[in-house]
Amino acid sequence: MNRLPGVFSPTGRFLSIALLLGPIGLAAQGMTRSVSGGNGTIYAGAYDGFLNVIDESTFEIIDKIETRSGIPGWIKMSQNRERLYVLDLSGHFVDVIDRRERRSIDSFTLDSGNAKFRIGRVEVDPREEYVILVGKRAIKHSDRFEVSPNLILRYDLERHEVTDTIAWPDGQERYGYYSGANLMFSPDGKLLYFFADDIIALETENFTEVDRWEISRSIEPGLPRVRWGVNSNYYDDPGFFTGLFRVTDPINNRRMMGIARVNLAAKEVDFYTLGPAESVGEFALAPGGKRAYALYDEIGRYEFWTFDLENRRVLKRQEFAGRSRMGLAVSTNGELLYVHVAGHTIDVYDANSYEYLKTVEV
Repeated sequence: MNRLPGVFSPTGRFLSIALLLGPIGLAAQGMTRSVSGGNGTIYAGAYDGFLNVIDESTFEIIDKIETRSGIPGWIKMSQNRERLYVLDLSGHFVDVIDRRERRSIDSFTLDSGNAKFRIGRVEVDPREEYVILVGKRAIKHSDRFEVSPNLILRYDLERHEVTDTIAWPDGQERYGYYSGANLMFSPDGKLLYFFADDIIALETENFTEVDRWEISRSIEPGLPRVRWGVNSNYYDDPGFFTGLFRVTDPINNRRMMGIARVNLAAKEVDFYTLGPAESVGEFALAPGGKRAYALYDEIGRYEFWTFDLENRRVLKRQEFAGRSRMGLAVSTNGELLYVHVAGHTIDVYDANSYEYLKTVEV
């Protein structure tokens, strides 16, 4: 999920990873050969309210950053990769962490008295003048709770106040994992893309619609409607995203799975199907964009999948001893796979052979 740090939540939920300085080799415990994960930094939230700073080359904790708001639960990186926006586990407080100084330089909450606002999503303006917050407000009365609809708010980082309430495009309030709102800024911050039935571009002065990409219609004649989610992938180019998608074959009425690369500015999508849809998720793009990896996840059966994006095919798949819940990330040099979630450990595998190398305690 930026070429600086990698990020984990207290439960091991991996959010992003990227490059830092120069490559340093490491010797994995129990291995006779030398392997290297690259030159990244991993930030792992802990229940003591600190972010553990982990050197990717050694998997050693090299520092701890104290937050002001409690247990770190979700982390978003600024576009210039200098700051981390850390949402606490309760969803009520946000810390702004200076990555170079390794300290909290600001924090904010929308809670006030009996009114509490639980944040489900944070999107950071590339210029870092404001953030977009999606969530719900609950007011505690003497005899009841008054809960608002899902709201999209513009929060000014300098003034520390909400300056706009943004209308839901087409008037359709959305729900779902985290906030239900799939949002992405353009690299220059002049547009905010909203992914709904269509991709809707809002200008960021008054947040009015200026363009619409009607993905609710078939992209090509005979092709059914394509649906995809948007997740941060820091190995993608700015203004692009690459991920799995699924469609239903209208002739044979079967689900198909493929990969799409979307260029938002040009309103172009390059997509291709790979075969029948399977229980594959946690798509993780590798550095350079030539390969990607994913996890097949069913009860009692777990597999690594490797995608050759240049030749548009599944290159390899292999069963391995997985976890009941898993996240996946690729090392900064593309040579290692990190399996995390459901615990305080990271399992490290060779990206080519899928060989298990070590378990890191975080």
